[in-house]
Parts: sequence; C-alpha cells; structure tokens
Amino acid sequence: MPSAGESTTRNIGGYGVTISNPGKVLFPKPQYTKLDLVDYYLAVSEGALRGAGGRPNMLVRFPNGIGAPSFYQKRAPDSRPSWIEVVTLRFPSGRSADEVVPRTPASLAWMANLACLELHPHPVRAEDLDHPDELRVDLDPVPGIKWPQVRQVAQLARAVLEDFGLVGWPKTSGSRGMHLFVRIEPRWGFDEVRRAALALAREVERRGNGLATSKWWKEERQGVFVDYNQNAKDRTVASAYSVRPTPDARVSAPLSWDEVDDCDPADFTLGTMPQRFAKIGDRHAAMDASAGSLEGLLELSARQEQEGQGDAPWPPHYRKQPGEPPRVQPSKARVRAEKYPLIEVSTGKDKKEALVGLAKWKKQHPRVAKYLEPADVLVDQMRGRSSAWYRIRINLQHVPEKMRPRPRTPSPARKRV
Repeated sequence: MPSAGESTTRNIGGYGVTISNPGKVLFPKPQYTKLDLVDYYLAVSEGALRGAGGRPNMLVRFPNGIGAPSFYQKRAPDSRPSWIEVVTLRFPSGRSADEVVPRTPASLAWMANLACLELHPHPVRAEDLDHPDELRVDLDPVPGIKWPQVRQVAQLARAVLEDFGLVGWPKTSGSRGMHLFVRIEPRWGFDEVRRAALALAREVERRGNGLATSKWWKEERQGVFVDYNQNAKDRTVASAYSVRPTPDARVSAPLSWDEVDDCDPADFTLGTMPQRFAKIGDRHAAMDASAGSLEGLLELSARQEQEGQGDAPWPPHYRKQPGEPPRVQPSKARVRAEKYPLIEVSTGKDKKEALVGLAKWKKQHPRVAKYLEPADVLVDQMRGRSSAWYRIRINLQHVPEKMRPRPRTPSPARKRV
C-alpha cells in the first residue's frame, strides 16, 4: 500500500483519478485510509449513484480524519478535472454556487480523494433545480429513545405514505435514526414539498400516540422527531451508502421493509457493506420506478390548516415565511403568554360566522365581557389551501385572574371550512 505521503493514479472508466496521500488514516480505530474510502465507493458505486448521482452535492470534507475538524463546502474546487460536472445553484440570499454533480464511479472516487465521507445531494436533478423529485422523511430520536422505537415509527410512516399512494424506501441514517426516501413526480416546488412533509409528520404524530413528534422546538419533543424541515430548499441529507463519521465507519444502509424490524445499524460499515452489496445488490434498485403524487398529502395539509394547524417553524437561518408562527421557543413564549393571556373563543368559515360565535361567548361570560376593551378582541384571518377562515381570540389582560375562563375546545365551525 502507498504511504500517506505518496500519491497513486487509478484509471476508472477511462478517467484518470489521482489519489493523494492514499495511506492517510481517516478512521483511527479500524485504521481505514483514504484509499479504503475510494475503494468502498467504487464497490457500491451503482447504489451510491442511484442516491446521489445526477444531483448537485454539497461536499462534506474530513481532510484529517474523523478526529479532526470537518467542513462543508458548497462550491466545487476551482482545481478540478474537466470531466467533473457542476451546476449553478442560486440561494435565497442572492448568492450562487457551482456544486458537484457526480454521474460516474470516477466522480465518486474524485470526491473520496477530497475526504468527502458523506454524499449530501439536494433532492433535485441537475436538469431541473426548482422541482424536487424526492421527499425525505428523517426520523431523529430524541435523547433516551432506543432503536426499536425508531423502527416502530418507520413502519408507522410507511403506512401513512401508503395511505396517500406513496412508497417509502427505508435506510439507516448511519447514526441514531432512519430515513425514508420517497420518489415523487417533479411537479411541485420546494415549499409545497415541505408542506407535504409537514402534513405527513403531523399525521405520523397523530397516529403514533406519543411515539413520534412533529414539534420543531427541542423542549417540546417526545419520542422520534419527524424532521419535516429537511425538505426546505437548500437542505441536504446523507444519501444511501454515505459513510458516516463514527468510530466504526458506519454507512447509511438501504434496507428492504422485511429487514427493518430486525436490523442493527452497527452491522453496516465501510468494511461490511461491499460484501453485502456484492451479494444482494442495491435494496433500492427499483425506487426510480415508484414516483408518486403529492396531491393527497397536500389535501391533508389543507385539512390540517382548516383545523388550525398552519405552518410550523422554519430553520433559524431562513427568512421569516408568510403564515409562519412566531419563531420563538415555547419557554420564552410562555413568559409572554403570562403577560398577555390569550384564549380562542370562536372560529368560522367567514368573519360574520366568527363574530356570531363571539357574541355567543360574551353572553355566556357577561361578567368577563364587561372588562374587555376593543383592542382585546383579536380577529385573525387564517390561510387555507384555497380559501380563508377566521378565528377570534380574546386577550384577558384586563380581566382579574380569578375570573378568567379556561381555554376551551375550538368551535366545530372550523372543520366545515
């Protein structure tokens, strides 16, 4: 084997790929080197390219191994072979970046030479950067949640997807969680795909009875978090066969559904996956033939909005979005709520119906109503999929605390929208 300071050149599919410092150790415990990483990606290249090929990829580099600092690199290096394809991505900030688009085993080897352990593709093809063809279900267990519960939630998410005519392809994340990747028709933009993912997450939470959560703020999470925001524009997720920076060099392993209930993420590593791949091939080989429609999930999203579940928080570095709730963690919001206690008293398909509900509430609470000032009555127009509905909230700040009524279940009028 070449020493760490030497270089070697491989002819891979007619392309010459130089491996610098091939003997450099990237994983100290099993002593896996950069050359081992190159050989790994060549061994699983068919599957790795099915997951990351033809897509812009962010580079996640570990130049001195997993024990040293790593960094994300959006822009492809200027000094790259002419046969390395790039595509220009434009970001909401107004900036742009030429990102690498791997299409061949040689391009995977070139990325591995940069010590890119993981493959981080965007959910779009290089030929159409505005319409994702993949919805990503990221199951992330909160601290203390064991692996069997992750598998339970994966099966639950599978059932929800099937109910809406979609096929989920499971894989271990290579860390503590699991991913379900869903091929979709490239007909919708990023915001719609994220909205569909949010609807899915809420439905999994509803059916799970405490097993899963869609809550964005960590202090509210219980069970397995279904991270809908992984579908926001410019977010990437480690794709199938990605090597993860764990001491045993685990990889993100595609699974069949009959493997999910018994699998152990520790079984899939840089050392073991090539043999598995050679024996059974790619478990996700048929996924490109299963592209489905988001119409069902978007209809579910519309129903959820009509029932009062509007948008949910976006990641902190995104601009505030229309309809997004206040981007403040609940513990801080509760402090505000104690200063300005709000209760919802009425909903309606239009403003008139909501005001009728308000009048009924005032008749039920005449002693409370006399303390209200005009500014204490908050009439909100809420956004639905194709129409608006209204809710009315009361600020009880001027009502003596002992007289404040408890919050009640919202009026069924909302469900008729």
